[in-house]
Amino acid sequence: MLRISQELADRIVAHARADHPDEACGVIAGPVGSDRPERFIQMENAERSPTFYRFDSMEQLRVWREMDDRDEEPVVIYHSHTATEAYPSRTDISYASEPNAHYVLVSTRDEVDVEFRSYRIADGVVTEEEVTFVK
Repeated sequence: MLRISQELADRIVAHARADHPDEACGVIAGPVGSDRPERFIQMENAERSPTFYRFDSMEQLRVWREMDDRDEEPVVIYHSHTATEAYPSRTDISYASEPNAHYVLVSTRDEVDVEFRSYRIADGVVTEEEVTFVK
């Protein structure tokens, strides 16, 4: 189960809406081993695409080094889908390289109702998990 503050969830949705019609992406870091998403890190979609996202390699290197320096890890890796449901694509599954992370997908295909879902992805297996929003 993903426990995430409503504030962090709202920031993910705001980023997804701001980057629409392109996919948005980013990370929420937390203390190593804690499974607590705490520090929101908005990243650039290097593809600038409505159907695909990729972290800029230099930005990703900088962010991962910063997390290491702060004894953090990626607790949530998020991105948006702009025209489809919030479910990992084959490409999303193939690029999922953090087996302990929660993979959050937000669909902005509906301007009013945003779909917010979370998954665990390990060894190509996708498992949807419950999301609990906390204060």
